[in-house]
Amino acid sequence: MKNIAILLIALLPFFVISQNVKLEGIVKDSDGNPLEMANVIAFKKGTNFLQSYSITDSKGNYKLALEDGESYTLKVSYLGYNTKNVEISISPQSKDRIENITLEEANESLNQVEITYEMPVKIVGDTIVYNSDSFTNGTEKKLEDVLKKLPGVEIDDNGEVEVEGKKVQKVLVEGKEFFDGDSKVATQNIPASAIDKIQVLKNYNEVSGMKGVTNNEDNIAINIKLKAGKKRFWFGEINAGVGDNEKYAAKPKLFYYSPEKSINILADVNNIGEAPFTMRDYFRFTGGLRGAMQGSGTSFNVSSGGLGFMTAQNNKAQEITSKFGAINFGFAPKKTLDFNGFAIVNDSKTNMFTESNTIYNKLNLTEVSDNKGVQGSKLGMLKFSATYKPNTNVHIDYDIFGKISEQTEWQDVTSTSRNADTYKEEKPFSLNQNFNLYYTIDDKNIFSAEMQHLYQKDKPLYNSLATTQPFVIIPTSDAESIFDILQNKKTSTNKLDAKFDYYYLLTPKSNINISLGTTLSKQNLTSHISQNLDNETVLDFNDVALNNDVDFNFSDIFLGVHYKMVSGIFTFNPGVSIHQYATKDTQLGTENKNNFTKLLPDVYANLQFKSSESLRFNYAMSTQFSDVDNINEGYILSNYKSLTKGNRELENALYHKYSLSYFSFSMFSFTNINASVNYTKKENGVKNNTQLVGIDRISYPVNSNLADETMSAYFRYGKTYSRLKTNLTANVSNSTFNNIVNDEEIKSKSVSQSYQGSVATKFKNAPNFEIGYEKSFNNYTNSNSETDRPFANIEISFLKSFIFTSDYSYYNYKNTFENSNSKTKNTYSFLNANLYYQQKDSKWEFKLSASNLTNNKSINTDSYNEISDSNATSVYFVQPRLYLLSVKYNL
Repeated sequence: MKNIAILLIALLPFFVISQNVKLEGIVKDSDGNPLEMANVIAFKKGTNFLQSYSITDSKGNYKLALEDGESYTLKVSYLGYNTKNVEISISPQSKDRIENITLEEANESLNQVEITYEMPVKIVGDTIVYNSDSFTNGTEKKLEDVLKKLPGVEIDDNGEVEVEGKKVQKVLVEGKEFFDGDSKVATQNIPASAIDKIQVLKNYNEVSGMKGVTNNEDNIAINIKLKAGKKRFWFGEINAGVGDNEKYAAKPKLFYYSPEKSINILADVNNIGEAPFTMRDYFRFTGGLRGAMQGSGTSFNVSSGGLGFMTAQNNKAQEITSKFGAINFGFAPKKTLDFNGFAIVNDSKTNMFTESNTIYNKLNLTEVSDNKGVQGSKLGMLKFSATYKPNTNVHIDYDIFGKISEQTEWQDVTSTSRNADTYKEEKPFSLNQNFNLYYTIDDKNIFSAEMQHLYQKDKPLYNSLATTQPFVIIPTSDAESIFDILQNKKTSTNKLDAKFDYYYLLTPKSNINISLGTTLSKQNLTSHISQNLDNETVLDFNDVALNNDVDFNFSDIFLGVHYKMVSGIFTFNPGVSIHQYATKDTQLGTENKNNFTKLLPDVYANLQFKSSESLRFNYAMSTQFSDVDNINEGYILSNYKSLTKGNRELENALYHKYSLSYFSFSMFSFTNINASVNYTKKENGVKNNTQLVGIDRISYPVNSNLADETMSAYFRYGKTYSRLKTNLTANVSNSTFNNIVNDEEIKSKSVSQSYQGSVATKFKNAPNFEIGYEKSFNNYTNSNSETDRPFANIEISFLKSFIFTSDYSYYNYKNTFENSNSKTKNTYSFLNANLYYQQKDSKWEFKLSASNLTNNKSINTDSYNEISDSNATSVYFVQPRLYLLSVKYNL
């Protein structure tokens, strides 16, 4: 299978491209000057069938791939010049040929001539406009299916959009925000049939006055333009299906757009293993809030304060039942005022089962365990935003974003060391408010104020029932039939970030930025451990070592100065900030204070060779502070075999971060290259001092003079031909970590490598398929694994009304432990298929789908735990084969 996939990848470009004749040349004006970004489009003569197109490069070059034995009409256009038609005939067995084209400047009367053809790709300043119909063939169902076919656009493993290697930060539909904060919601819900054009907005900044003084190269947004008939009208779909073993799915969607308002309503109820919104989505969903302190040099990230839940692997599990609903709205009562927001609710249940083999390297101990888990997740999000722009000089934003959830997890663990049942419960709540003011005083002076307040609380509950209780420090009653331990914990946080910036423009291409800012945080943590006895009474442990009542205050006041200069293709932006830090914790009846000052430099440099080609360098020194979860002196149960506490004497860690990135996207050759090298070094880092007794551990954080280092490199090469889209990616990461285990300094290394190549066809009226190969390596201390994954996807339309799609992945997994005879080898595969039936112009669509046709029951994972210096390889069980028949009605 592996050799066949490699052979197909090697031969596919030859089979497709060998049928084409290359036509190339130069587009220039009447004086012989090359015209960059001129449009050259080839139609089969006498038809509107678009065969090929090109956009000229900086030297006026264009290149077209045409079929031999055909005649074509070339339409060549450039803003301010007359469109020119050129007749071309390609005789059978023709060789590549050259055709130079000269355009004449247009008269004023000719400027009114309407261009009657649609260019597949247009570039207007920092905006790339893709015409959806030029890249699709009708088999696409959602926005993500369309995006995958666009040159320079990719969908990552989490369903988020990347353009030229940069993550899309915002998705707009008709200029209105669509569930701001997560592009995945848009890509998996907006129907492909409603999309007319996709606008990629590079160097995006909602505040027009800030574009010239800030670095926006990584800011990407996408705006979806709807087809005629989709504006001022409700549209959407109602989708419902039933399957074997009492499986069901219902996914209604409703959309309305007009210049003044928009409403989007989404729902998804299913028990087929599709999770429309996961716990991972919940915790990373930002709501699109602006980062007031981004780049300040201080990292004080408030942890959730929770217990840590198992996560589904590749969004798969033995069984997932979900109920999801969401509404998004936008309303503009007048041109200067915009309101928008959303609400999301989700209720899901997930069953997971894992078999693990864990080797503790220094103890020569192996634990074999089975872990059966059931998770319940109820969550809700609510956001409201207002934007006021009374004139071009003033921009005001206000956001309020709330998140609430109730998470439960029951686990049944059977192992060679101990059997245990555990129950976890969390009820986190957070409310985030954001206020921003941007004021352009005059041509030389700009002022901005950014403030954000976070209120967060959680009440994690932990309960374990185990056959043994390993921790001597917990004075449990040994007369009980089972050790029933209960832990109650509460955390709360009030945090204010504020930053005020003044920009003075020395010239139109240089400015000085003075920043004054602060972070103020107040946190509280309480915890208590007790034992439930057989006689239904409770044994409270009142020892101060098993209880916590901690107040922790943190403050950072800083002053920063930055200078930005643009000279030709070079941008240089160095700066420095001085910080006054203060921490205070109150616990055990005493106060512990610390005050100090730190100077933090940073520098940004950019070589902008062309509008879509750049080389960038970043360096930043930053401080990282622990929050209250690492300050507490009393012990807390992490799980039935792990007891942790904090350390009130902890100091901050110091980070040095270097990055060098190269981006190139050529509209002439449709070649996309992204490459980056990153290096991070952490000094005085917070590490774990761990005492292991068998599989059980007691740990607490300490500062270490042993530096942790991570070096990573990334490369992606993509090229789009007239009928092909190719991709090659490589990811390498080399990390060194230091910890203390049983009073011995442990240096652990981790090397991860992943390489992937794929080729996909782009035929309009023929079957399309993608084939690829992925090879990955994970090398940990005393453990190595590798996985080979050939994969293939296909989509075929036939008999005018049928569409067939399928995707297949084959896995060959191998794992070896160096200090034992333990080896794992496993091969498995996943095959999914869909058959659609829809008559032309009919609103009804019928679908027969089959997931996991190979009926694979499990996947393999491996990991290294630096805290306990242990390697683990696991078999994770997934949902078996499933058939589903569904009906969709397009509104």
